[in-house]
Amino acid sequence: MITAISPIDGRYASKVTELTECFSEYALLKNRVKVEVMWLIALCAEEQIAECRTLTAEEEQTLRQIVANFTPAEAEKIKKIEAVTNHDVKAVEYYLKEQIEGTSLEDLSEFIHFACTSEDINNLSHALMLKDGLAALCPNQQEIIAFISKLAKEFKDVPMLSRTHGQTASPSTIGKELAVFAARLQKQSEKIADVELLGKLNGAVGHFNAHMSAYPEVDWVALTKGVIENELGLKQNLFTTQIEPHDYMAELFDAIARWNTVLNDFNRDIWTYISMAYFGQKTVKGEIGSSTMPHKVNPIDFENSEGNIGLANAIFNHLSAKLPISRLQRDLTDSTVLRNMGVGFGYSMIAYKSTLKGLGKLKLNEQNLADDLDNAWEVMAEPIQTVMRKAGIEKPYEKLKELTRGQKIDQATIKEFVEELELDEADKQRLLEMTPGSYIGIASKIVDLLD
Repeated sequence: MITAISPIDGRYASKVTELTECFSEYALLKNRVKVEVMWLIALCAEEQIAECRTLTAEEEQTLRQIVANFTPAEAEKIKKIEAVTNHDVKAVEYYLKEQIEGTSLEDLSEFIHFACTSEDINNLSHALMLKDGLAALCPNQQEIIAFISKLAKEFKDVPMLSRTHGQTASPSTIGKELAVFAARLQKQSEKIADVELLGKLNGAVGHFNAHMSAYPEVDWVALTKGVIENELGLKQNLFTTQIEPHDYMAELFDAIARWNTVLNDFNRDIWTYISMAYFGQKTVKGEIGSSTMPHKVNPIDFENSEGNIGLANAIFNHLSAKLPISRLQRDLTDSTVLRNMGVGFGYSMIAYKSTLKGLGKLKLNEQNLADDLDNAWEVMAEPIQTVMRKAGIEKPYEKLKELTRGQKIDQATIKEFVEELELDEADKQRLLEMTPGSYIGIASKIVDLLD
């Protein structure tokens, strides 16, 4: 939308459409309705709550259809009620009472929101939003991992000159360097998947006070666990105040931020490889790189990803630092902050799609890689001095340092030095045959170990 303040809802709206069903106001209201309905159904199924009678199959289906048929238009009805109540969760309760008014369910009206505090509904709704958000976000992460893994295997034997501290260093392969990122990202994906999404349904201060006052004989722990775990697919947390403490949210947001940080490291390395002409970029018809320099094909996708990851992680870092802190049994500072969960997800998704777009444009310049290696014979100092150590030659490091540091070294210089060494003939021959392009250790085999 051209008048949107946030680029997530404006310039980049088309890149985050999957998230509108997860983090919009509509999504929050739909999840609140779902939690309220599941709670009412559970109460009706509890034999020891006689006043909340057993539902017929048709009545249960009617309640479940309220959730299934919930649309943005229905959400607007709740917002109109909220304009009067000035309380968002109470508006959901009143909406549901309106939905069953005049039906056989009307006698159960006062068991909607029974013994609940608003946070019972909200914490479960937020957890469901995160569950849906992860289902939308994680496939993009896996797509990036798969793309990088594919390139790693394709280029596993292509040698490249490494650079440590920005200086020439022992050669690697393009594939092995990409495999490092694929493995790192996969490990962080597993950390995200390991986070349990928690929920509570235990009343105003966390120990079923209101519940027990009305029905002391009911096993409220078991009843609420059934709703939280069986109906909603979350994990029950009994150790809460009025709010679920949000520690799991902090863990989740930190995990996503770590994934994003690894991707940012990848973005910057690929950007650098492009600037070194290790990679070129396929041109897109009609696309302009520079408004004044017609020759340019800028690595804008990786730059866009880097910028959006910065924004995403700024949100996630604040969420993880703020949410676990609440004064005494609760304060309201979490409420407004939680409404920005989708912002972190949104900027992350924009970043992921930009990286994927950039990956799709890459083309390897093998000749440039070969030329770079051929101009860096000084890196052969490492294997030579290592074999010299094996042979017991005195001060091998120092001798190679004197030969190579600050000097222009070529193949002839290296060959002459090696031929004068007193080495086992097999070792000497191996060094003489070795080039910067062949000095890659088991880089290719490491790529083969990538899952």
